[in-house]
Amino acid sequence: MDLWIPITLAAAFLQNLRSAGQKHLKGTIGTTGATFVRFAFGLPFAVVFLLILHEGLGYPFPDLNRTFVLWSVLAGLSQILAQFLLIHLFSFRNFAVGTAYSRTEPAQAALFALLVLQETLSLGVVVAITISVVGVMLISVAHTPVNPRSLLTSIIRPTALIGIASGTAFGISAVGYRAASLSLGGPNFLMQAAVTLAFTLTMQTLIMFAWMIFGDRTEFGRMRRAWRPGLFVGATGATASLGWFAAMTLQQAAVVKALAQVEMLFTFAAAVFYFREKINRLEVAGCLLIVAGIVVLVLLG
Repeated sequence: MDLWIPITLAAAFLQNLRSAGQKHLKGTIGTTGATFVRFAFGLPFAVVFLLILHEGLGYPFPDLNRTFVLWSVLAGLSQILAQFLLIHLFSFRNFAVGTAYSRTEPAQAALFALLVLQETLSLGVVVAITISVVGVMLISVAHTPVNPRSLLTSIIRPTALIGIASGTAFGISAVGYRAASLSLGGPNFLMQAAVTLAFTLTMQTLIMFAWMIFGDRTEFGRMRRAWRPGLFVGATGATASLGWFAAMTLQQAAVVKALAQVEMLFTFAAAVFYFREKINRLEVAGCLLIVAGIVVLVLLG
């Protein structure tokens, strides 16, 4: 089995835990604060990962370059926007369906990679992404009358537009992180991923901190009272991101994100067993299509 596959599966599971933690935080702090926690509380863990690789395993620091900085900034800003939109989406729909709209990310990442990095995908990967996206669309209309018109009109609903915008931003950030990590040129994929993570989390934390200083200082008090779940979000988020960056250093971002659709299975499990939300047949059918897409990806991609 290619190494990027188990890394991606682990990252997807951890990201689901982080998303669940953020939804819990959303009931205590605002959207901006919940977004800030994702970065600020994750930064110490990213630094620890970097020190373990450098001091513990003896991997040298790669030289930063202009290309790395430019891609990291683009990816980091896109991720802030994507995260903000995704958390805001939780206010409109339940936990399982709320994340579904952003699941067009692999297709959008593939398009962005083609336009900017000239990366192409095999037919098997394109089929896998298509199957998964169809599954996501079924989930997105699971609580509305299902007919051809509803499938079309669902795209222009505010929740769908927010989710699609989130998926676009996530797709851009994924390709940007891959380009940034690859631009370091060594010493290995883990160190490249860790440096990319530490750099971008530092930048994102500073940006979000400045935003909150001038926009909503009251969030700091709420975050201080919610520091325990905040640490959980930071730890799971940073570890998941390290996994994403490592996998995307080894494999194309769109391919990694296509396999990452497995997170929907974890999301459904969290929705049913933790948040006690009801899941209907269309959502189950959409979930099965996502699984089918993943199988096609692994066998033919």
